[in-house]
Amino acid sequence: MQFKTTSAHVALGVVALALAGAVQAQTAPGAIPPPSGVVNLTTSSSVEITRDVLAVAFSVTREGPDAQAVQSGLKQALDAALAEARKIAKSGQVDVQTGNFSLYPRYTNPTKGGQPVISGWQGTAELLVQGKDIQAIAQLSGRIQTMTIARVGYTLSREAREKVEAEVTAQAIARWRAKAAQMAQQFGYSGYSVREVNVATNDFQQPPMPMQARAAGMTAMADASLPTEAGKGDVTATVSGSAQMTK
Repeated sequence: MQFKTTSAHVALGVVALALAGAVQAQTAPGAIPPPSGVVNLTTSSSVEITRDVLAVAFSVTREGPDAQAVQSGLKQALDAALAEARKIAKSGQVDVQTGNFSLYPRYTNPTKGGQPVISGWQGTAELLVQGKDIQAIAQLSGRIQTMTIARVGYTLSREAREKVEAEVTAQAIARWRAKAAQMAQQFGYSGYSVREVNVATNDFQQPPMPMQARAAGMTAMADASLPTEAGKGDVTATVSGSAQMTK
């Protein structure tokens, strides 16, 4: 795990170093004077980490003149794929769930002055498989014969993300404190106190990638494992807030 060094972005906000008498002269009677000696700071830190969860979406499409027949075909394809997926299902390692299951009519072009007429039916079913056992999921893709791969993506597991967030947040906070102390010294103050601060974290998640293949290509791939490469992503923590510089 390697930390990336990111330069701190410093935004000088309201740093009122004018004489107190001049500030009061510009302030309406009874109004609260603007804060004096306040600096706004934003710092960030990032860590690069390998994504450890593979997510694969399988799908199947059926069409025909009869709605019941199309629905039955979708169900048979989904049941067969589920039977294979359940063989390797294990909580936290390989999680299996059904996704979208839809059936909708297709219409012919309406005759002049007439209404559209249903000419057939089309439906789609999905099976979603994800987990940290990347090898098992990759091999599963070669055993499922009744559905094709629609999308593939990688994410971070909750455990990995939480561990990284704690480390990167601590570094971003340390940078914010060091920058606040440096700014106070450069403006001739002896120290600072924290007025308000916000901490935010985010991690880069690879969006699911659509996979398109012709039927012949899918047949050739039927007994082969899905090629996988997780790659890396960044988890970033950002600390922003204001510091009251003190004499």
